[in-house]
Amino acid sequence: MKALPIGISTFSKVIREDYAYVDKTGYIRTLADKGKYYFLARPRRFGKSLFLSTLEEAFSGNRELFHGLSLEASWSWNTPFPVVSLSFGGSVVRSREELAANIGEILSEQAGFHGVALENETLNGRFRELLVKLSRRSSRRVVVLIDEYDKPILDNITNTREARRIRDELKNLYSVIKDSDAYVEFCFITGVSKFSKVSLFSGLNNLMDISLAPGYGAICGYTEQELESTFGDLLADTDRDLLRTWYNGYGFLGERVYNPFDILLFLDSGRYGNYWFETGTPTFLIDLLRKNQFYMPDLEHFETGEEILNSFEVEDIRPETLLFQSGYLTIDREFEEIPGFRSYTLRYPNLEVRTSLNTRLLNALSPEPAKTGGMRRNLTRALLKRDMEKVHHTLHGLFASIPHQWYTDNNIERYEGFYASVVYTCFSSLGFMTRAEESGNVGRADLIVETHDTVYIIEFKVTEMTGDGMAALAQIEDRGYQARYEASEKNVILLGIDFSKKERNIVGFAWKQVAGEYVVSR
Repeated sequence: MKALPIGISTFSKVIREDYAYVDKTGYIRTLADKGKYYFLARPRRFGKSLFLSTLEEAFSGNRELFHGLSLEASWSWNTPFPVVSLSFGGSVVRSREELAANIGEILSEQAGFHGVALENETLNGRFRELLVKLSRRSSRRVVVLIDEYDKPILDNITNTREARRIRDELKNLYSVIKDSDAYVEFCFITGVSKFSKVSLFSGLNNLMDISLAPGYGAICGYTEQELESTFGDLLADTDRDLLRTWYNGYGFLGERVYNPFDILLFLDSGRYGNYWFETGTPTFLIDLLRKNQFYMPDLEHFETGEEILNSFEVEDIRPETLLFQSGYLTIDREFEEIPGFRSYTLRYPNLEVRTSLNTRLLNALSPEPAKTGGMRRNLTRALLKRDMEKVHHTLHGLFASIPHQWYTDNNIERYEGFYASVVYTCFSSLGFMTRAEESGNVGRADLIVETHDTVYIIEFKVTEMTGDGMAALAQIEDRGYQARYEASEKNVILLGIDFSKKERNIVGFAWKQVAGEYVVSR
C-alpha cells in the first residue's frame, strides 16, 4: 500500500488500496490562509497525529503524496518550508528529568534530520537555535508541529507535584515559539486536554483554538458522507443504523463523526467491539468518579457552561471536564439563552462508550471484578426473559458484593442517588437502551430500560429498615409514567425498588405488567 497523507496506515488485509484514504487536505489550505498559530484538542485515537503528518508533507512540498486530493491544485509546491516536528506520544515520562532528557533527544533528532549542529546547552536555547538556523539557511520561516503536547502531564496526573514540575518544563519549551515569532511561518499543536493559556501558552496570545470551531468539527473522524463515499461498498451488507449506534455520535459543534479507529478495525474484523475504549485504561477517571461520588445517570444529559469545557488544571480536575476532553462525553446541543453566554448539554457519544465505561465502573464496585461478568450475563438473560425474581436476586447480589470501605467516612448509603447510580451503571453496561430521569407530564421516572420487546419503568425509594417496593410502584402509576408506552407493542413492566439505609441493600422489590397483577418479591 502506498504512503498517503490522510488514511489507513497499516491495518488491514481487508481494505484495498482503493480505500486507502479519506481526504481531509482541504482543511490545510483554509488553516494556512486564516492564521498562524493553531491548537486542536481531540480524544486519543482520533487521527490527530495523522493530520500533523499530512501538514508536514504539505509544507515540505511532497506533491506526489497528494495526487488526486483537494490540496493538490491549490498549494504552492515549489517553495517548501523547513518543518520541525515534536511529538510526545511515543513514550511515558515519569519525572521532569525524564522529560528534559526526552526533549533533548527529540531536538537532537530534528537537528540531525535537517543537518544542523546545535551549540547551546539549555533546551530552550537549543530549540530556538534550531528554528533560527533553519530559517536563515532556507531563507524561509519554519513550520512547527507539536503532537500530544499534554501527554507528559497526563502521564503523571495522579502525582500533582510531578505534574506541576513537568508542566513548568513544557511551558518553558513552548515559550520559545512566541519568542521566535519572526522565524515561525505556521504552528499547529494537538493534544487530548486543553490546559489554559496561562498554564502552558502564556506567550502565545494569538493561539487560535479550533477544537470547538464549527468549521473544523470534522477535521478528525469520519463524517457520514465520507464513510459512504470511501467505504460504501465494503459496508453494503452492514446495518448502518447499528453501525451509527456503536461508533458515530461524536460532536464538536460541527457535523457528527465516527471514531476512525473503530471503523477501521470493524472493517478489518467484520465484528462489533469496544476497539477504541480498550486501547486505554481510564483507571484515574474511574477513581475520580468514585472519589467525587459522581451521579452516573447525569451522564445521559449533562448540562454545563463553557468554563467546564475550557478548564483543565493539574490542581483542579473536574470529572465532567475530564470525561469530555478524553472522549467519554460529547456535545449534544449548544444553546445561548443570553447573548454571549453559551451552554451545552453533553451525553455519551455512542453505545461503545456507554457500555464500556459503565462496565469498568461496575467492575470497580467489586473486590472480584471477574465475577461481575457473570452477574451481567445473568441480568441480561433475566431482563430478556422478564424473569423478575432473577433480576431481584442478581441486583441484591451486586449490592452485597460492594465492600464496606465504600461507605467509610460518608453517608452515601442514605441517599437514593447512590443506589440509583449503581443500578443505572449496571443496566447501562448491558447494552440495552437506558434513560435516567425521563420526564413526563407530572414528574420524572427514575430509570427506563428497554430491550427489544420490553420496557421497564423503575422507581427507587430509600427506607430506614424494611420495605416492599409497593410505594415506589404506586408512584409510577399515580404519576402516569407508563402512559407514553401504553400504545407500544412492547411489554411494559413497572418496577419499584426499596433500599435500606441500614442493610445497604434491596429490601423491597415489587413489579407488575401493565394491566397485570402486583407481585412482591421476597
